[in-house]
Amino acid sequence: MSAPIRRLFLAGFTVLALASAAHAQGRGPVAESGIDGFGDYGQLYQDQNGALYVRRGDRYLPYTGRAPVVRPAPQAAPAPQSAPVYAPEDEDPTVQRRQAGAPPAEGLSPIEAAKAKAVLRAPDDGPIDYAKAYGPITDDVFPIQAFNYKKMNPAFLRQEIAYNGPYEPGTIIVDPRAHQLTLVEPGGRARRYGVGVGKQGFSWSGTATVNSKQAWPDWYPPKEMIARSPKLASEVDKLQSGLGVAGGLRNPLGARAMYLWQGNKDTLFRIHGTLEPFSIGKSVSSGCIRMINQDAIDLFSRVNVGSKVVVLN
Repeated sequence: MSAPIRRLFLAGFTVLALASAAHAQGRGPVAESGIDGFGDYGQLYQDQNGALYVRRGDRYLPYTGRAPVVRPAPQAAPAPQSAPVYAPEDEDPTVQRRQAGAPPAEGLSPIEAAKAKAVLRAPDDGPIDYAKAYGPITDDVFPIQAFNYKKMNPAFLRQEIAYNGPYEPGTIIVDPRAHQLTLVEPGGRARRYGVGVGKQGFSWSGTATVNSKQAWPDWYPPKEMIARSPKLASEVDKLQSGLGVAGGLRNPLGARAMYLWQGNKDTLFRIHGTLEPFSIGKSVSSGCIRMINQDAIDLFSRVNVGSKVVVLN
């Protein structure tokens, strides 16, 4: 991508859906002027000056074909201007601190840029309104359905509680027996969430740190897990770091994941969202600590890389 086009692209663009008789009749993407496949499933890109570009691989080329009839796509919600948070950098332990609202780095694909913006979601510090807290989320990278909290044991719903224990604010405490995770807050307060934990033989306890954070992460199950599950073997794909499941609505890590390390070693345990929210309060996982997606997003927005995690015995 040339420097002028890159500057225009990063300055802001609108995704445009190409409309034509052929497209309206369901015959798939339209090819004009010898250009087939308008980038992402028939979409053009328009910068703030009105110039059109078409995506070819990882490049954005000026579109010189006949001017299409276009309509702007729905605009994403602006990134909240709140306190600085940490953004993931491909599970790299040297995660860079980013200010809320900072533009995404050059070279990010649209989906990667969306994930970076998702990390900047500000926490909701008002009173916990369950209808809102567990309602649908439509402005994230992927839509998240509402969770029917009325069918959940109240002990496993998000709560603000008093705290006078020994751990400092910012510490995450996981109690596998109670199936609860507590984030210690300043002023003698804490925020508690219900979690699902490892079944017998897969549990883990100890002290770790949050080494990195990912929005809609790819999942790379261990080879042993793939070997144990023929069904899983048929579902993994070859991704950039090996066999796995790409981040999205069918990924068992859900909307957010926090990666737990001890020193310079990955424990292979995560705090993450889940595709099975009604497994919260149970011991069913392969050791990781799973949360309702809405709760995983809330915790993720409050926790910094380097935070201490204590998993009780």
